[in-house]
Amino acid sequence: MLALRRTLTRALAARTLAPQVCSSFATDPRQYDGTIYELRNYHLKPSKMNEFLENAKENIHFWTAHSELVGFWTVEFSSWMSKVFHIWKYDNFAHLAEVQKALAKDKEWQEQFLIPNLALVDKEGTEITYLVPWCKLEKPPKEAHMLWWNESADSRAAGRQQTHEDPRVVAAVRESVNYLMSQQNVLLIPTSFSPLK
Repeated sequence: MLALRRTLTRALAARTLAPQVCSSFATDPRQYDGTIYELRNYHLKPSKMNEFLENAKENIHFWTAHSELVGFWTVEFSSWMSKVFHIWKYDNFAHLAEVQKALAKDKEWQEQFLIPNLALVDKEGTEITYLVPWCKLEKPPKEAHMLWWNESADSRAAGRQQTHEDPRVVAAVRESVNYLMSQQNVLLIPTSFSPLK
């Protein structure tokens, strides 16, 4: 990971960009073993979305040779316009470190994907997460546009209305809001090369 950040820093310094990299890692015992998911997001410079997505589509294979891409989306209808969001699956933190080390050594990945895209990205964010015990990550039966797997904006609205009328859901939300620090909702549109649609 450190080697990858050094590579990024050197490449960015050469282009006089000032990256804003954010990372958040869990600190409980599960960080050492068990499946983890890396949620990555890139805020792109205005009008650079198509150029970034074309490059990603052509060169994502360098990354998928080392780890599983869960999904790759653009963000619509929010304050996060010009943003892409992607999720990568790793066996554990050691696997993540191995992938980052391999990519840091891969000259083709650096020259074809990393360096050309650095000029298109304003800032980057990364978070490491786990699936909660009662959750499964699987493809929905029909095309969806959100991680909550709604078929359309209308079906999302109908589902939200139905849950607002269910006293069990209302009670659960009232109880859980005590633990909520913040919440953000975004509409994700899958790219043509996203495994999850």
